[in-house]
Amino acid sequence: MKTITLIGKSGCHLCDVARDVIEAVADEFPENAVALDELSIEDDPALYAQWWEKIPVVLVNGEFHAHWRVSPDRLRAALASS
Repeated sequence: MKTITLIGKSGCHLCDVARDVIEAVADEFPENAVALDELSIEDDPALYAQWWEKIPVVLVNGEFHAHWRVSPDRLRAALASS
């Protein structure tokens, strides 16, 4: 299983767009092949300090994948690899 982590905050339009892209791409994979974990910079001072100016931030299996905008093709490729 691959895990996508979306780091954002409430009221973030780009975060909503990123979530939509992630969910659409994840739906292309078999059930339970991709999990989405969402974290908020509002709840974690360390996340805020690291990412506040880059949200939304996307991690794939804990590794940085993208910030601000999520490319469906690039995310699909990352999920399909290894």
